[in-house]
Amino acid sequence: MRQWSCILPRRILLTVFAASRLFSETRAGVDFEQEVKPLIESACLRCHDADHDEGGLRLDSLHAAGESIVPGNAKDSSFYARMLLPADDEGAMPPDGPRIDPAQLEVVRQWIDDGANWPAEAKLTPRPRIDFVAHVQPILEINCVSCHNEEKAEGEVNLTTAEAVAAPDGLLVPFRPQSSLLYVVVSAAKDDPALMPPPDHGGPLAHEDVETLRLWITQGVSWPRDAKLKVRPRSEPSGRPSSPDDMELVRRIHAKIVANDRSRTDAEMQDYAAEVPQTGAPYEMVAIQGGEFEMGSPSEESGRQDDEGPQVAVRVDPFWIGKHEVSWDEYEPYMLTGIERMKNGTRKDFDWGRHTDVDAVSQPTTPYVEMSFGMGQYGYPAISMTQHAANKYCEWLSAQTGEFYRLPTEAEWEYACRAGTTTAYSFGEDPANLDDYAWHEANSEEKYQLVGEKKPNPWGLHDMHGNVAEWTIDQYVPDYFSRLKSGAENPFIRPTKLYPRSVRGGGWADGPELLRSAARRGSEAAWQQQDPQLPKSLWYLTDAPWVGFRIVRPLKTPSAEEMHFYWNCSSPKP
Repeated sequence: MRQWSCILPRRILLTVFAASRLFSETRAGVDFEQEVKPLIESACLRCHDADHDEGGLRLDSLHAAGESIVPGNAKDSSFYARMLLPADDEGAMPPDGPRIDPAQLEVVRQWIDDGANWPAEAKLTPRPRIDFVAHVQPILEINCVSCHNEEKAEGEVNLTTAEAVAAPDGLLVPFRPQSSLLYVVVSAAKDDPALMPPPDHGGPLAHEDVETLRLWITQGVSWPRDAKLKVRPRSEPSGRPSSPDDMELVRRIHAKIVANDRSRTDAEMQDYAAEVPQTGAPYEMVAIQGGEFEMGSPSEESGRQDDEGPQVAVRVDPFWIGKHEVSWDEYEPYMLTGIERMKNGTRKDFDWGRHTDVDAVSQPTTPYVEMSFGMGQYGYPAISMTQHAANKYCEWLSAQTGEFYRLPTEAEWEYACRAGTTTAYSFGEDPANLDDYAWHEANSEEKYQLVGEKKPNPWGLHDMHGNVAEWTIDQYVPDYFSRLKSGAENPFIRPTKLYPRSVRGGGWADGPELLRSAARRGSEAAWQQQDPQLPKSLWYLTDAPWVGFRIVRPLKTPSAEEMHFYWNCSSPKP
């Protein structure tokens, strides 16, 4: 990198430095919009908004936050107090991702002690949480540190430690990217002489990297005190292999979905049949009206397990759900492409000049064995995919159709399975009738069977009981029901670790107790025990030939950030 100060036009420098001085000298208090809102959006809102009120807590408005924020008294505000807890404490907030650092904590404390001013008109949206070590450090080490270190500090800028970056006035202004010289120069136009790094030194940065830096500054410039940056050669991987399947891709798919959205009401929803555009494989979706139901099983139900209660009334919004499981007809063309791929599923020959957004979606590497294990392919349910593979199938289908598909939540799955019933099965209490509705250990002949051969439930859904167990999007937690409050809307346990994830419905090798509407199961690492790869495959479960999935399409289109989460919550972390 060339010198920062000498390359920038004088008017830009004056504007940036004046803004930074104004910020430090005239600020009367904490600015909610610029300093508190970004922290809540990135660290809290994904679990605590109108759609995800985990633990009965919402943080999308001061009114919704209730007693968790006591204006004028930070020490008695659980919202602040839980941020102070050690990371391994069960009550710590946020429960995963980077911790709120001391400078950010001080902002929160001062804001609450000053009265917790929260404008009623403020609109909060979940944002990705930026981790310095995982997301920012690789960008700076690859692109900046070679010219801005202790021995070679061009423009008197040293980007190796938190202490060093604090020295130049205006280089990084917490919560204010537009006032931060670092952001100004990396976001400059390609033909702007202020651009850093310059074109002859690898610039400009990828849009995703620029956006990461912007969010990092917006969220307060968290930089661990013990983090010391070093030069990282461009040939050295910055983490996982690079991929065009990134947030920018999701934003383009989201824009296509929004443009295609016909804004139906639940009363206008209709069942529909469609084909996967690239392959012609047919699939059918059943319209499910939203509503409230008793989730879980009563204590007296035969075969009931402790993780199924206590029962609680919850409400789900309208959605469409697959009439039956995703079949090999739909899934195999996504899985077997004959294209060389990196382990993360990126095409080795990917070129934006030749390939489309659909091509950019990560797809499975070629399996080592025939994944139906001889049980049948056409017309049979697809099996043995990881939750990550199922999520990426949903993204792949969404990119083609302009309709948002994902895995169901546990609540959506059970609501659709019960189909208005309150009995152990959607057809009643007596497992003696299972043969009419399900393939299970007693009638399956030790293999899965053709989809849709058994009677449907009252809402027209086949194989909700048996044939193959089905992925949901939730983290599996044994105390799921104790976390819910009566009347919870669209409950969802957002995944924070790879195991266990929730699987529902039971499969061809299971007994009646696992086929009940409320029966739950958590995934295990043992489902990949025979996989010879190290690390284990992102795509295949060698030891779970009874796991498949079905898709849902919510009536309400979520934000691009939420779509990215649904499709990538099982992705390997850098």
